[in-house]
Amino acid sequence: MIQSTCLERLIEALRCMPGIGKKSAQRIAYHLLERNRDGARKLAAALTEAMDRIGHCQNCRTFSETEICKLCSSDKRDKALLCIVESPADVHAIEEAGYNGIYFVLMGHLSPLDGIGPDDLGLDRLSTVLDQGGVREVILATNLTVEGEATAHYISQMVRARNLRATRIAHGIPMGGELEYAGTSTISHALAGRREI
Repeated sequence: MIQSTCLERLIEALRCMPGIGKKSAQRIAYHLLERNRDGARKLAAALTEAMDRIGHCQNCRTFSETEICKLCSSDKRDKALLCIVESPADVHAIEEAGYNGIYFVLMGHLSPLDGIGPDDLGLDRLSTVLDQGGVREVILATNLTVEGEATAHYISQMVRARNLRATRIAHGIPMGGELEYAGTSTISHALAGRREI
């Protein structure tokens, strides 16, 4: 067996990222070593700093360098509107769309086959948030997958049990999309979610 070298360890380390296989990792490693060593050093320093300094907000569970993130500590946000998402990346996407409420990040979705249940998503913490009062509407913005739909359904029951309003993000035909290219389930959801204009 050939002894592991620094280059082999670098290639293997790069494979931890989603979508990066052995060949892609090898190309990235060679590029960094051949053409961009300064960029590689900056990347290494930024990764080390991020791993050491970024944790989770104690309220919403998104990524934060402080105990309470800037979104949760802002007085300008509508605290009566709670948006539930699967990941911190989803928070970023919804923020880009102009949302002004608060969040709760599940860090995943229900998946019994993978052994992920309600306790793994922090739903006990969500219950505490809902029981504290102040929230009037919960927007369920989980992904439109089987697991995301199951998660949204489970949480909607929690919300309704507290006599709060539970809504689901609309889904269907995307802006700029054409009907002939949409699948039947997409069109079916779009028809079911129609609204008056």
